[in-house]
Amino acid sequence: IPVFVLAGLLVHCVFLVSIFDIYFSSPLVHGMTPRQTPLPPPAKRLVLFVADGLRADSLFELNSSNTSQAPFLRSILENNGSWGISHTRVPTESRPGHVALIAGFYEDVSAVAKGWKENPVEFDSVFNESKYTWSWGSPDILPMFAKGATGNHVYTFCYTAESEDFGAHDASKLDVWVFDHVKSFFNSSRSNQTLFSALNEEKVVLFLHLLGIDTNGHAHRPNSREYKENIKKVDEGIKEIVSVIDNFYGNDGKTAFILTSDHGMTDWGSHGAGHPSETLTPLIVWGSGVNYPQKVKSQFFEDNLSKEWKLEHLKRLDVNQADVAPLMASLIGVPFPLNSLGTLPLEYLNNSAHFKAESIFTNAVQILEQFKVKMSQKRETTLSFLFTPFKPLSDSEQINLLKKARLYIQQQKYDEAVSLCKALINLALEGLSYYHTYDRLFLGLSIAVSFVGWTTYVILVIIKMHTNLTKTIQANKKESAVLFYGFAFVGIIIIFFLWIQTCPWTYYIYCLLPVPVWYAVVRELPVIQDLATNLLSLHITQSIGFLLLCTLGIEILVFSFFYRSMLTIGLLVFAGWPVVTQLWVQAKTTALIWTLLCVLLAIFPLMPVVGREPNITLVIAAGLLTLLSSCFSLPSLCKSKNTYRNKEDMKVHFYQMLSVALSTYVVSSTHDSLKNKQGLPVLNQIISWMTLVSSLVLPLLSPTFLFQRLFSILLSLMSTYLLLSTGYEALFPLVLSGLMFVWIYMEQEALQRYGLSLKPKLAVFNFTCVTDISQFRQLHLDDIRRSFFFVSFFQLPWCVVTSFSCFSSFDPASIYCFLTVFSPFMMGSLLLLKVVIPFILVSCAFEAVQVTTQLSSKSLFLIVLVISDIMALHFFFLVKDYGSWLDIGTSISHYVLVMSLTIFMLLMNGLAHLLTTKRLELPRRTKHHS
Repeated sequence: IPVFVLAGLLVHCVFLVSIFDIYFSSPLVHGMTPRQTPLPPPAKRLVLFVADGLRADSLFELNSSNTSQAPFLRSILENNGSWGISHTRVPTESRPGHVALIAGFYEDVSAVAKGWKENPVEFDSVFNESKYTWSWGSPDILPMFAKGATGNHVYTFCYTAESEDFGAHDASKLDVWVFDHVKSFFNSSRSNQTLFSALNEEKVVLFLHLLGIDTNGHAHRPNSREYKENIKKVDEGIKEIVSVIDNFYGNDGKTAFILTSDHGMTDWGSHGAGHPSETLTPLIVWGSGVNYPQKVKSQFFEDNLSKEWKLEHLKRLDVNQADVAPLMASLIGVPFPLNSLGTLPLEYLNNSAHFKAESIFTNAVQILEQFKVKMSQKRETTLSFLFTPFKPLSDSEQINLLKKARLYIQQQKYDEAVSLCKALINLALEGLSYYHTYDRLFLGLSIAVSFVGWTTYVILVIIKMHTNLTKTIQANKKESAVLFYGFAFVGIIIIFFLWIQTCPWTYYIYCLLPVPVWYAVVRELPVIQDLATNLLSLHITQSIGFLLLCTLGIEILVFSFFYRSMLTIGLLVFAGWPVVTQLWVQAKTTALIWTLLCVLLAIFPLMPVVGREPNITLVIAAGLLTLLSSCFSLPSLCKSKNTYRNKEDMKVHFYQMLSVALSTYVVSSTHDSLKNKQGLPVLNQIISWMTLVSSLVLPLLSPTFLFQRLFSILLSLMSTYLLLSTGYEALFPLVLSGLMFVWIYMEQEALQRYGLSLKPKLAVFNFTCVTDISQFRQLHLDDIRRSFFFVSFFQLPWCVVTSFSCFSSFDPASIYCFLTVFSPFMMGSLLLLKVVIPFILVSCAFEAVQVTTQLSSKSLFLIVLVISDIMALHFFFLVKDYGSWLDIGTSISHYVLVMSLTIFMLLMNGLAHLLTTKRLELPRRTKHHS
């Protein structure tokens, strides 16, 4: 068994890591030559304003008095510049948004597991290509562009991380800080000759990162007065900065300005997903080299937003977010960022047709360079007779298209040159994608074959070791040796084939994995033959029916990841289980409670995960219900014959009740304090952290009798869970725990019905009573149903409490009792804890089911392993690396979740075993008699 467990862990680690190699390896390539437009640029310097979290509609729409929230910027787009919508990609977060704007490519998926301040891969940016860049703003954004820059020409000025406080009275102070420091910077430069000279150089970038709008949006929502007032302050600040810069340079007309945002924000103050309110961001460009407003009689956009904003008379120029980088490069004449995949939006440029044609030609050559590097890399690592080039862009076709475009420019056929270059850019982008996914089918098939082999092997182990379906058969040593050498020969051929292609070392793992896995399966051929003989003697109809039922159950679990309502259907089916199996006849009351709780729990998957306002009343109600239920459990504590133990147990119970009461008060008090803009009270924060720390210790002080210990675990975890709740989800653990208690009773009734075991007295059952291994029984068909119940209950918290969209659409309201200062990892850890708490409750209940039904944990683990691996194989083929990042991220999270289920279940079961069986003894005070 230890060897099997180790092998299982290694195989699952390979399965888990494989998707990041197969689907999400870095698409970035290196070794290209910098390219820049040969003609002189229109601007000497560029000022980039990024208003973090600013929605397009919040900036462009008019208020009730028919005036703009940002009058200066409104006058700019109406009189001096061009405007449009910058379409972002998900995740609509600050880091990937800024990378797209400044480096010209959408954040590599390998950044999923990396920190916000770290560069997973080195990339080029407009800042790096500039002569000098000065930037002001958040410490979470600025350093990553300075870190990747060559030389010492990117300067950053950041406020402290503690300033990013969601509970602060007014987050617009972050933007005021930026504006004040920029003004003082220019004032001080007049007395600093070195700085003055540097500022008067060409190819200079000034970057102002304005975080206040985003912070106020999180804290107060985008429709709040605070959010709108912050927009007004940003508008006034930009007006001042533009005036300061123009005065500094003597109104030389050589400055270009860009105002945009990294992402938008939903009505409920979160971002990360793909809702239009998150992906539509404003873009206003004015100054040197930029087109003036272009008046039009009509223009067609499906969203009809221009009309709503009363801007339909001005030409709207929409771009993709990554297109902003080549636009900035073209305006100040720096090379296009080497890894940029953006297409230069020519309609924003106020320049000659010759300049536009040369610029888009340079853009095309820069993207084509990446394609050529990618193609040569793939050609070098593939056998010549196996290499299939991207036919639309062969070597001869590349030369032909470039010559044709250059000829058009020489002949002054600029429109034809622009059209041809745009077509070339699209072909190069297609080719990049083609070579990036070149080995995907080959590697995917290797992993799929391994998956099928491993699942088959686990099923054979279950049948061989935990059932009576087969008899022990001695293996033939001669046949075993032939088998071993045969598979070893196949392995050597695979190694040789990969070696001559100089493949990465990970390819060896993925391609060789099927060899030992299928060797283990083929070794069990006698078991397969014996099983086939036994199955033929059974009723074919029953066997097929049972197989179809299992398949249907697994498919419902798979579909529940996409449609949460499927869990509702599953729970309603569970509700009818006592009726179908006639269990209600022998336990009417228990069966009725089971049905009612299943129906009640079935409501939760239908409730919204994100997009709801906090409802603290429901959290308080959950706290009061917890206290009420704890009062009913008091009589069971009074039955102990040991007076001292009885008193100690009562103390622990009352302390847990006090902890729940305090948590309920802290949630209400913190909500009111933040609502009144008084920040997070220090006392509330201390109580919250103390409650969290004590929640895993207090259950160990309670009695180890089955229901007393389980209820103690519920009380302790509930006190922490309440602090992390903002609405209806606070009621979920209560209903779930009620169902788990009834499930323990129902499993006893099921055992009696099938005559598998004597019914133990659950009221006096003690977790510390070790079950003799000889009392473990063999698996029964009903144990598959029992395992399926466990997997379903184990999946339920993930779909109810949170989901990937909830993590990506980050709403910090859940963690306000613990902290309000922006800290992605701490906030993520607390959100993860919120998800884990219901898992612990399910695991503890299943520990009770397992022990009371005399079921071996090994046999159970193997059944769950089969179910999770079949589900994982589904999700392996459903992983996406295209479309919105929400789709990509969801597909990753589904696969990772199911693959992690086995390891996670082991961890949860280990924790559940600790929480249910261990007891800490408090030091007993000795009485002294005189």
